[in-house]
Amino acid sequence: MVSVTVAVLTMITVAGCSTPDNDDTTHQVTNAAGEKLNLTAQQNRIVPARDDAIAATVPKAIRDRGTLIIGQGSGTGNPPFTFPATNDDNVWIGDEVDIATLVSGVLGLKPDFRRSSWEGLFLGIDSGGSDVGFSNITVTEARKELYDFASYRTDELSLIVGKDSTLTFHDYHDLSGKTVGVGSGTNQEKILVGYADKLKAESKPTITIKYYQDTTGVWSALTSGQIDGYFGPNPINSFHDAQVAGTPNATKIVGHVSGAGEGLTGLIAATTKKGNPIIGPVQAALNKVITSGDYEKVLKRWNLDAEKVPSSLLNPPGLPKTS
Repeated sequence: MVSVTVAVLTMITVAGCSTPDNDDTTHQVTNAAGEKLNLTAQQNRIVPARDDAIAATVPKAIRDRGTLIIGQGSGTGNPPFTFPATNDDNVWIGDEVDIATLVSGVLGLKPDFRRSSWEGLFLGIDSGGSDVGFSNITVTEARKELYDFASYRTDELSLIVGKDSTLTFHDYHDLSGKTVGVGSGTNQEKILVGYADKLKAESKPTITIKYYQDTTGVWSALTSGQIDGYFGPNPINSFHDAQVAGTPNATKIVGHVSGAGEGLTGLIAATTKKGNPIIGPVQAALNKVITSGDYEKVLKRWNLDAEKVPSSLLNPPGLPKTS
């Protein structure tokens, strides 16, 4: 049993939901080409043509319905995955929205997004309320007992700290005695708890872990010094780092690790309830858009090109049960 501190946090407005031009704590984010990311409701998403052969493999009940019900567990928003547009809180944008839209187009279905907390995402998949989850879900061996996966992106985690922090992150020893924020119920939590266990076994000061449902409270806690750093998905940390560069709340990323732990490349995947036949068509649709180039266009748009995969794999190796 690891010694941890659990924080129950009051939700505040996420930085990524503010209009950058009107908020002196954030900057407009640019991609690798120096182009400003379009964070408005006017997204002009890529919608591929229906592939009749793949669409014919969709279960009849879903074909007859005409929609693909997509679960997303970003709470109040986690840029760049799923978050409200800057000029319309009712329109949600992000790379997970775009990838799910690509898949829906190939399947000849209209995407129907169902948004919830992280825990609610899996409850929706379990109950049949969602056909598939697209929400930066990492493949883990424990999850594979309950769910099927079709991969579409690598999973990289990082530690983000305040700009003036002296904290480094080369391995778990650097976190000894530190207070670190992490998402509740995530694979990064599992890895962080594993680090804390190792420190305790070595009779060294362990990690005080503060839990968050999403990033709405993380950035406030980091700015106020309630946590020394946040251990989370690198795309979220990189997006935030770019937004606050040059402001009083500036941050920096001080280390990276695979989302599957040591010795294994972590993978992000579309997720269905175990045995749901929709996973096959979803995997085929992912491979279709990877081949067509539409997939890479989406990743480049959201600065995620470094996390692209050459093909979608069905139930690939994931984070081991013991990390």
